[in-house]
Amino acid sequence: MLLQLRRAILILCLAGGVIGGVTYAAEKPNIVLFLVDDMGWQDTSVPFHNEVTPFNRRYRTPNMKKLAAAGMKFTQAYACSVCSPTRVSLMTGLNAARHRVTNWTLRRNASNDRRHPGLEFPKWNVNGLSPEPGIERTIHATALPAVLKRAGYRTIHAGKAHFGAVGTPGADPRNVGFDVNIGGHAAGGPGSYLGTQNFSAVWRRGDRVWDVPGLEQYHGKDVFLTEALTIEANKAVDRAVADGKPFFLYMAHYAVHVPFAPDERFYQKYRDAGLDHTEAMYAALVEGMDKSLGDILANVERHGLTDNTIVLFMSDNGGLSAHGRGGKPHTHNKPLSSGKGSAHEGGVRVPVIAKWPGVTQPGSACNRYVIIEDFFPAILEMAGVEDFQQVGGVMDGVSFVPLLRQAEGDPNDRALFWHYPNNWGPNGPGIGPSSSIRRGDWKLIYYHEDQRYELFNLAEDLGEQRNLADENPEVRERLASQLGQFLVSVGALMPLDKRASRPVSLPGQRNE
Repeated sequence: MLLQLRRAILILCLAGGVIGGVTYAAEKPNIVLFLVDDMGWQDTSVPFHNEVTPFNRRYRTPNMKKLAAAGMKFTQAYACSVCSPTRVSLMTGLNAARHRVTNWTLRRNASNDRRHPGLEFPKWNVNGLSPEPGIERTIHATALPAVLKRAGYRTIHAGKAHFGAVGTPGADPRNVGFDVNIGGHAAGGPGSYLGTQNFSAVWRRGDRVWDVPGLEQYHGKDVFLTEALTIEANKAVDRAVADGKPFFLYMAHYAVHVPFAPDERFYQKYRDAGLDHTEAMYAALVEGMDKSLGDILANVERHGLTDNTIVLFMSDNGGLSAHGRGGKPHTHNKPLSSGKGSAHEGGVRVPVIAKWPGVTQPGSACNRYVIIEDFFPAILEMAGVEDFQQVGGVMDGVSFVPLLRQAEGDPNDRALFWHYPNNWGPNGPGIGPSSSIRRGDWKLIYYHEDQRYELFNLAEDLGEQRNLADENPEVRERLASQLGQFLVSVGALMPLDKRASRPVSLPGQRNE
């Protein structure tokens, strides 16, 4: 009788269950989501192009290479062009045009749009992600860690959060579903990378809003921020394992965001290789990030959990290039055009690697495109969560689990959308208020200021050097119409044209 009871209990445990209306599987893999800030498509020794480039030879990322050799790399993966929109889309599965966190956030009820001579910008969700009603201009949605937490995961946040403005609930990752918060708050960059500077902006006479919180035990010590966050993240994983809990580790580094600092573990060899001071600091930041990846995965291996741990690697937008770098602006992501803040490929195409033991084929590559909001449903599917309904019943993301399984699926004819009715600040190719669509090999960008189009065939012109808008009016108008229809369907906000005293026309409607 006792043996039968034990068998019954075992069957019930393996069958899964329902929590809060969401069905989940009892056998749950651990999930590590490793997010890098401002890392370009080329900032790695792993080639995401069809050939090894000079940038691939510049950077040293052996742990990324090891991960790619064990999993699948995505050669056409996309995020938003700046950080907060990407992070909110990741947390909600919603496109930025729908959740309206279209620019980077910091202070409550305050926009970071730079002034523009011809446009006045809409009242976008400047406060970011908030779990509470009544906060002006916020998106109300169930965040990814909250769903995973209800499904039994220990949810760990380490590093940069940047989900909500100062003084809103979303500024603290624990308010959006994380059990543990290590170093995350409202700001989108570090005060300093150096423990000797207490990770504070005081050294540069900066606002203390940038100071990284919660790492006081490292203050005054010769430790780099990337290393301190990694040590603490591994401790949190150790506690989850000791408690018998599957874990979701969101390792979201401040690296490789400005302000750069020399990581002395790696800096000098890049100087010896001929890089200037700024680029040597940047390359050292990249290698320090890669060391963190190796340390996180080594800790997983130490616990004997490698075969039951999914690892996802990505960046939150294209690599910084318009300012703050050594050398010529807008060239740091070649062959891609431009960089962070741009609608061009250099601003939105990012490195993505996925390793799911027993599912992904080692050393494989996927050439089908995915976008940031796809991570939300994909991670839920990996975790065995079914029947989840986002607030409002809408999900823009599409799970890429079939691609990981190399199952037959839709070719690259799904439409991807970007919407940035904002002004980041710098000038450069593709930088400025715009809306974009990619469908198949074609990509159309609609610029709000002068309502002009750029049309590129990415299969033939990855560097977006030849604008085909006038040569292919049928393609231009078809994509413009689809882009306009999408923006209408999500209630997207458009800037005000100061000269005409009316909102900028939607793409496909500019002559109506």
